[in-house]
Amino acid sequence: MTYKKTVQKSISIVAVLLLTSLVGCSRNRVRRFGMVVGIKPEKIETYKELHADDNAGVRDLLSKYNMHNFSIFLTEIEGKWYEFGYYEYTGNDYEGDMNKLAEEPRNIEWLKVCDPLQIPLKGEKSWKMMEQVYYNK
Repeated sequence: MTYKKTVQKSISIVAVLLLTSLVGCSRNRVRRFGMVVGIKPEKIETYKELHADDNAGVRDLLSKYNMHNFSIFLTEIEGKWYEFGYYEYTGNDYEGDMNKLAEEPRNIEWLKVCDPLQIPLKGEKSWKMMEQVYYNK
């Protein structure tokens, strides 16, 4: 094989590897989600206990369905308490993964415990999804 053909073959292999990695990256693009819900003030301590670091809850199910960096923040605004949630989704089928998560028996039981502690915003049944308007890498 000539030097020129060897170089051309090497360039072709590198191009294929780069293209493959770029396609893989675009399929696994991180999607970020923010959400808000009210919480009953008298249930805040119970909610905190349920979500304490030493309570596994459904953490493994969140990971199983490609939800990562899940965080919940609590604050009082004008006399009412709210939770703000954030997570990153890294899978390829958000709706499919969320449907599978919704069917998990342990998740169903988890929501039966947590949902009554919350106060959905007007017109909502649970968490209200928020629009992402800024992200700093």
